[in-house]
This record gives sequence, C-alpha cells and structure tokens, in this order.
Amino acid sequence: MRLIRFASSGKIYYGSFIDSNWAHPLLNDRLDVRPLVDNHRTLKIDKLLAPIVPTDILCIGLNYREHAKETGSPIPVNPMLFIKASGTLNNPGDAIVAPSVSTQIDYEAEFAVVIAKDAKNVSRENAFDYILGYTCANDVSVRDWQKDKSLGGGQFARGKSFDTHCPLGPWIVTKDEIENPNALQVRGYLNDEAMQDGNTSDMIFDVPTLIENLSRTMTLRAGAVLLTGTPHGVGVARNPQVWLKAGDKFVVEIEKIGRLENPVVGD
Repeated sequence: MRLIRFASSGKIYYGSFIDSNWAHPLLNDRLDVRPLVDNHRTLKIDKLLAPIVPTDILCIGLNYREHAKETGSPIPVNPMLFIKASGTLNNPGDAIVAPSVSTQIDYEAEFAVVIAKDAKNVSRENAFDYILGYTCANDVSVRDWQKDKSLGGGQFARGKSFDTHCPLGPWIVTKDEIENPNALQVRGYLNDEAMQDGNTSDMIFDVPTLIENLSRTMTLRAGAVLLTGTPHGVGVARNPQVWLKAGDKFVVEIEKIGRLENPVVGD
C-alpha cells in the first residue's frame, strides 16, 4: 500500500494512493501500525503533501561505506546520530530554498524509515514490528554552516536545519511491500544528471541494527522518520564541488518506492 497525506477541498487527509488524481481516505484519519482504508470513498487529490508530519526527524551520518570513503572519514563504530529541525519538512514538488547566507548547499538522496509505534530497547529480531513503511528523503545540507565553527558549525544541527531542507515523499510504501530494505537502489539526479547511484546493501548499519541501537538510548516515537544515510556522489566530495542553486531540480529515486522531485529557488 502507498500511504499519502494530501489536501482535498480545503482539508488535509491521510489516505491510500489510487492515482495522481484520487485517493481512498483512512477511516481513522491518521497513520497507525495497521492503517484502515475507507475503500468505499474516494477523494480528489488537490495537492500531494509530505506523507507524514514527523514527531522527530532522526538522521544517520556516514552510514554508507562508499560515502565514508569519498569524504575521507573512518568507518563509524556506532551509528552517528543527528537531528533535523521540524521546519525542514518539505512536500513533494515544493521548492528547496537556497539561502543567500551560503553558496554550499548540498543534496543527499536518502532511504527513510517511518516508525509505527513507540520503540524502546527493541531487539534487532523484533525491529520490523515497529516499522510502518519507507519513503524517499533529501537531507539537504548547508556545508559551511555544518562545518565552520565561526558560523555555529562543528556539529551538524545548524547546517542541517534550514527551512525546507527535508523533502519527504511522495508516499510511504508499507513494509509488507518491501521484503528487504537493505537491497534497494538509491539514486540522486541533479537536472537529470545522475549524481548518486548506490544501494542500501552498502549501509554500515542496516535498518534493524539502527532501530536496535538507537532505541537503547532514546524512545523512537510513533511517527518518527529515520533518514538512514546517503550513498556516495554528494556535491561536497566532487572535484570540482557541485552545489545546489536557484533554477536547479533534484530528484531522489529509490527502487520499489518512487521519485521525489523538488526544484530549487533563492530566498
């Protein structure tokens, strides 16, 4: 099932995607472990929104071996966690704002996991019981504000938390549709040119390991979205470096999920 959040006749609904124009609304009007679909009613999709408003946006840095190599970083011993602010959330098709305070805006195509119910001290073996499904994400990163201590960098939060810098979508594919989340191709296209082409099998910490590890020290709340890292090919690691700018378009494409497209505009 493809679960969406959408606007229809001035109201916002959760629903099951039928096609680009129509959806079945959920009976319980919210996402749950077992979403209940009203198959007897259809609503017109006026606008497709990010498929969930996350309770938390949790992100893992340097979780692909090839990405760690391209940045010259050692392979992490434990998952490297950082958190994006809620204001980063962005819809499919809406603009990523390139802030005028930086020219170092980078893209990161990511496979994202949506948590279905509160998870605390969850074993690897039981991790999938806590997953609702999967979606596409773009962990847009303002590199100088991420790294330059004079700008408040040296830690990730500032450079990862600019408004509009976490597009999600276009939908959540429920976990029953994807047998192995660590065997999916992840691609990123800048103006139709392939920049990233990796596979979730390259993850250092796979999905159940991430849930086990993170839930030891924090509750993964129902509705949290976990961005699991990005494959190699990011702009900062290229020679010459490549940055997003007004007029660009970036596409995240993940096997068995779909395409997340966003234009870039100036502020």
